[in-house]
Amino acid sequence: MKKTIVYTFIGILFLSLTAFNVHKFYIAVYQVNYTPEKKMLQITSRIFVDDLNKALEKKYNKKLYLGSEKESPEEILLVKKYFLEKFSVKVNGQIKTVNFLSKELDGDILICYCNVKEINKINSIEIFNSILIDWNDEQQNITHVTVLGDKESILFTDSNRSEMLKY
Repeated sequence: MKKTIVYTFIGILFLSLTAFNVHKFYIAVYQVNYTPEKKMLQITSRIFVDDLNKALEKKYNKKLYLGSEKESPEEILLVKKYFLEKFSVKVNGQIKTVNFLSKELDGDILICYCNVKEINKINSIEIFNSILIDWNDEQQNITHVTVLGDKESILFTDSNRSEMLKY
């Protein structure tokens, strides 16, 4: 009887673990930090580069090579354009300009750095994040927001692309 239970448990465990290898998760992580001494929001995104390549290829009908030796300056401009189209910030009800600063590759993750300048005080912040969601409705964008020590996390999905936080 004990052997049957042990073998059943091992079988279920094996099937569970192999099932996770078959299904791919579509997740990106964003960090938005308010730095009052610099009067700015600092934004860092971590996106799987293969998913971003596929989304941009679909949107711009062009083969892209982000994160490879074949990457071109034009592709970097397309990333900036796409990011600024799909990610926006309102502070105290006013739309703010998101500045795309740079990007780097860490394994298969593309890390993008942005900021929003000239923010004296935050009473509310509204974030719109639909990066990769139009390409894949299973995409989830986890966004961590830190304002004056207050930490909040938002999950952006196909059904929730915008969220407002009040302080």
